[in-house]
Amino acid sequence: MRLDKRWWLLVVLAGLLALYFGLDLGRFLSLAAVKSRQADLQAWRAARPLLAGLLFFIGYVAVTALSLPGAAVMTLATGALFGLGWGTLIVSFASSIGATLAFLAARWLLGGWVQSRFGDRLAALNAGIAKDGGFYLFTLRLVPVLPFFVINLAMGVTGLRTWTFYWVSQVGMLAGTLVYVNAGTQLGRVESLSGIVSPAVLGSLVLLGVFPLVTRKLIDMFKSRKVYARWKRPKTFDRNLVVIGAGSAGLVAAYIAAAIKAKVTLVEKHAMGGDCLNTGCVPSKALIRSARFLSHVQRAREFGMRSAGVDFDFGEVMERVQRVVREVEPHDSVQRYTALGVDVALGTARIVSPWEVEITHHDGRVQVLTTRAIVIAAGARPFVPPIPGLDQVEVLTSDNVWNLRQRPERLVVLGGGPIGSELTQAFARLGSRVTQVEMAPRILMREDPEVSELVTARFRAEGIDVLLDHKAERVEVVGGERHLIATHQGREVRIPFDGLLVAVGRVANLADYGLEELGLITGRTVELNGYLQTNFPNIYAAGDVAGPYQFTHTAAHQAWYVAVNALFDPFKKFTVDYRVIPWATFVEPEVARVGLNELEAKEKGVAYEVTVYGLDELDRAIADSEAHGFVKVLTVPGKDRILGATIAGEHAGDLLAEFVLAMKHGIGLNKILGTIHTYPTLAEANKYVAGNWKRAHAPQSLLVWVERFHAWRRG
Repeated sequence: MRLDKRWWLLVVLAGLLALYFGLDLGRFLSLAAVKSRQADLQAWRAARPLLAGLLFFIGYVAVTALSLPGAAVMTLATGALFGLGWGTLIVSFASSIGATLAFLAARWLLGGWVQSRFGDRLAALNAGIAKDGGFYLFTLRLVPVLPFFVINLAMGVTGLRTWTFYWVSQVGMLAGTLVYVNAGTQLGRVESLSGIVSPAVLGSLVLLGVFPLVTRKLIDMFKSRKVYARWKRPKTFDRNLVVIGAGSAGLVAAYIAAAIKAKVTLVEKHAMGGDCLNTGCVPSKALIRSARFLSHVQRAREFGMRSAGVDFDFGEVMERVQRVVREVEPHDSVQRYTALGVDVALGTARIVSPWEVEITHHDGRVQVLTTRAIVIAAGARPFVPPIPGLDQVEVLTSDNVWNLRQRPERLVVLGGGPIGSELTQAFARLGSRVTQVEMAPRILMREDPEVSELVTARFRAEGIDVLLDHKAERVEVVGGERHLIATHQGREVRIPFDGLLVAVGRVANLADYGLEELGLITGRTVELNGYLQTNFPNIYAAGDVAGPYQFTHTAAHQAWYVAVNALFDPFKKFTVDYRVIPWATFVEPEVARVGLNELEAKEKGVAYEVTVYGLDELDRAIADSEAHGFVKVLTVPGKDRILGATIAGEHAGDLLAEFVLAMKHGIGLNKILGTIHTYPTLAEANKYVAGNWKRAHAPQSLLVWVERFHAWRRG
């Protein structure tokens, strides 16, 4: 069997270290040994200066590259033999080259393993290193009380560029090198390594190490002053916080601010509750519930009924959707938030300076509020692509589809993501002939392929025409007949429709409330740092307008960070944590996941194992005639630590909660297996998938001896 090159390097390194310690070579790198041979070394250096310099250089590189003890003594010896100038030159370059070799060895041997094993936990660190790695390394190099070999190895497993590591080390270690080489020129007076650096010198070096941090803070302050230079900061403020947008992010941010007794104003120009209440989560789930009931009627024979029928009116179903919205409305109402201590303003907000928000109320009254901080939570809207001819027809989106009272007989849904797929199935169950058009090779492209296949098979079994690899080119209206023209494998396909629902994504609301005039940096969303701050440190963003996730629960998650950071910076602030984000698509079979799926693990190069449990084996699923789908868990190879979980099946979103909790708090599959789950429930699937993992990792060699033990006991 051929050994990997990494193993050969490990063998060589281990051999060199064994040789070093076995032959006690460290005795030659002790302070006493160097001092006892100082005269001989100086004579040798005088006779062969170039050879002496080269050998010391090579030796120093080897000692630092192998992270051996003795570098400090070699620095003293170099100072004693070559003086301050040449000694500093030799040590400076040799130490930097040796450190870089150690850095590269750590990267080659351990970098891939560390990133695959702990990549999700190191995401924030990797982002920080990518942005400011050189700066942090420079600060560490200036403080010689920190073990440099640890820095070399630790930086090697990050994404820091090699050239950056080298030159920053070269510059950063210079101060400490000068101190030790200068002490070496006085070697006869040096009694111990600890005596080289006096408290005063050590304090100076520590201050020198702190200096870049102070400088960085001053630079940040300078940048802040520069970004704020156009405006005059008010001496006092009307509010601690003004929140723009009363969707999930805005409501939670305002609530938190009021709960901790800050003075906060929440501005909403449309309807309280935002998209989730009015055009998103709530109405879509109400529609899906009605459609699901109809699907159960159509499956009557599966439940032992000879026949079943239902008489319904599409308009009445849509009216029920609106009733559900109205029932939920009080949870997000002006009255509720006013009672909680939030000043609610119904109107249009415009940021006129970093500390001023102009509010045009619905009654025409204009109010300007000064505020210490601002939270942008303006949400997003459906994206309608510029397809030729689209302006000839009424385009349905997730915003306006709720106004329908007449069912479209032939509905084309453009888009195979979560929104498009949910509405596709709901309208098909309500009696529309639905054609779903997706330009990608499968629907639900962010899920694993078997998830897409499972949902697609269900759609087609329910009579939905799922057209994959079809790109929408144009809309034609001829003689009152409407067609979507799509291309598939180089040929045109004409798809007739009565209604066209576009669900190809959402775009952040970035216009018409002062961002561009202010100079706030945006891209597809508002550009933010880890604290959810914009380029104006007192202006924050959360929710769909901030990205990277467009979920109600992540908007609420971000809202906590923006509220706390906005109200307590600069005394305390927190970096937003995206490590455990769950989401669900409410089609049937329902799809839910948290953490990595196989698709993402492969893209990121994360090593994993897969354990699957089929829901067709679950007693409760069989009893409910819902024996389809699976639970799939990704774990660290050989460990029970969960990297991600995907569930496709009945109530997947509810079942996922156990894995979300487990990942958040570091609970492995062994503990899930050891937890009692009520029988018969769908939640038992989580225990059974843990059981499958346990069987796959049973200690087979130990079981052989256990079998022999039982045989011995039988006599």
